[in-house]
Amino acid sequence: MSFLQSWSEPIVRVQSLSESDIQKIPNCFVKPPSNIPFNIMDTKITTSVNLPLIDLENLNSSNEFVRKETIDVIFNACREWGFFQVANHGISHELMEKTRTNWYEFFQLSLEEKQKFANSPATYEGYGSRIGTEIGAKLDWCDYFFLHYLPEELRDENKWPRIPISCRNLISEYGQELVKLSKRLTTILSIGLGLNEDYIHQSFGGNNETSACLRVNFYPKCPQPELTHGLSPHSDPGGITLLLPDPDIPGLQIRHGNNWLTVNPIPNAFIVNIGDQVQVLSNAIYKSVEHRVIVNSKKERLSLAFFYNPGGDKLIKPANQLVTKDCPALYSPMTFNEYRSFIRTKGLTGKYQIESLKSPK
Repeated sequence: MSFLQSWSEPIVRVQSLSESDIQKIPNCFVKPPSNIPFNIMDTKITTSVNLPLIDLENLNSSNEFVRKETIDVIFNACREWGFFQVANHGISHELMEKTRTNWYEFFQLSLEEKQKFANSPATYEGYGSRIGTEIGAKLDWCDYFFLHYLPEELRDENKWPRIPISCRNLISEYGQELVKLSKRLTTILSIGLGLNEDYIHQSFGGNNETSACLRVNFYPKCPQPELTHGLSPHSDPGGITLLLPDPDIPGLQIRHGNNWLTVNPIPNAFIVNIGDQVQVLSNAIYKSVEHRVIVNSKKERLSLAFFYNPGGDKLIKPANQLVTKDCPALYSPMTFNEYRSFIRTKGLTGKYQIESLKSPK
């Protein structure tokens, strides 16, 4: 892929803005009236929701009915919500908390130290504050750190934070555990579609080509949270996402019908959502759902999003078994690299990316 090697405009670190005690946010962060995150006259937009919670331990049950029922609940969640939460997922709660704490400590470092890891739109890898390179684009109230975990040839631990000193080891261990969980979830998703259990995993590139990356999002306090987003509305471009949210402060909102619903996080559970590539593979049986992040004026937040994706050169198309005369293929084949190149230019644009792929009838 060929991308710009530098940002089109000077980068503003959102955390620095927040800590400067400004009373009004710069205009570049103010969303248009049609896209503001809060409307005090519309209570529906602030409704909270408990996403389906899946106990993955049930998949180990000796009772076949319990196992099938669990898969069915996941299948229905992927069709109806595009999101669900998983508990008893096999990842140590201690590892989850240590990883979260280490990343929080990174964002409390001096700007000078964090700037040593500043990123570019070429790969987005490192410390960043914007998505997309359009001049004059409306920006989100968020700083982040993005890194590659798989495939191994893309992994460069020298680009990972070296402070706190335990950070690199924790990233490696955390990533290893989330790859295992991601493989397990793609197996369940494949079975739910009536495909071979390793269909999605193999379509992504198997053990050698499947990609994975981590984005750690830091949402500073915002003096005018009603005017901006932490992340603009979007669907995730990749395969599946495992989100470790802030356990105490809700921030994720999902679009359900015409309403925006605030997700109630469950301590020690991961929020899982379907990405655009799985929507394509499933021929839109599974849905990648538009979501966004809100910010607040009282507290900062941190979340970790782990993306489990196809290899960049893997051609993704609807599974042949799911294409029939009555249900033709909705999408033309496209590599994951081709798909995400659009996002790296345009930034987050709701569901436009995946909808624009649909084949003409």
